[in-house]
Amino acid sequence: MIVLLPPSETKRTGGDGPPLRLDTLSSPALTPLRQSLVDELVELAGDPPACRTALGLSAGQDAEIERNAALWRAPTMPAIERYTGVLYDALDVGSLRGAAVARARARLAVGSALFGLLRADDEVPAYRLSASSKLPGQPGLVKRWRPLLEPVLADLAAGELIVDLRSGSYAGLGRVAGAVRVQVLAEHPDGHRTVVSHFNKAHKGQLARALVSSRAEPNDAAAVATVARRAGMTVERVGDELTVVVPAG
Repeated sequence: MIVLLPPSETKRTGGDGPPLRLDTLSSPALTPLRQSLVDELVELAGDPPACRTALGLSAGQDAEIERNAALWRAPTMPAIERYTGVLYDALDVGSLRGAAVARARARLAVGSALFGLLRADDEVPAYRLSASSKLPGQPGLVKRWRPLLEPVLADLAAGELIVDLRSGSYAGLGRVAGAVRVQVLAEHPDGHRTVVSHFNKAHKGQLARALVSSRAEPNDAAAVATVARRAGMTVERVGDELTVVVPAG
């Protein structure tokens, strides 16, 4: 089983790994586009106004531009430690112990606008690029990633069940046929349900933690739902679609 996470805009700084080496990353079929995108971001960082426009940054976020300028020389750390924010706080990989650590390293992957697909131990620097970004003179990232990323994901799905927790924009970079997809809905006292916005990420992080903490090896959506329920979550299933139901408020 592979639990495919969205990335986060916020990332930890620093790291104690060597500078980025694309040839050490998983999914080498993605290397050519990774190379192009890193080079483009480094070049774009030399023009701060154009960089702010392309990446949707304010003048107060110029530290993000400096990160991109240093992509080839900055220190790295494992991808699963690089990303921060609500989902990753709920996942809390750092608090896992024993065999759960090894399962997290094996089962977790991250969809990335810059790297396409990262496994947990892939060493990467901090960067800024979102799925909606459009670099000057280039097609959008969906058009650039999808032809390369979808075959890689298809190969992965041929051997592993994929639980796809990515947001819509990142799922659009590379679709996965047959993946287990998850939505989070809030149930109100009168029984009607609404989409959970901000805390959607927290509940998906809790689900990811349950899946890497479990010794079970789910091979379909029903088995994923069983693991989630054992962790105290309320989950409904229709085919390959899971709905995590949480109280409103």
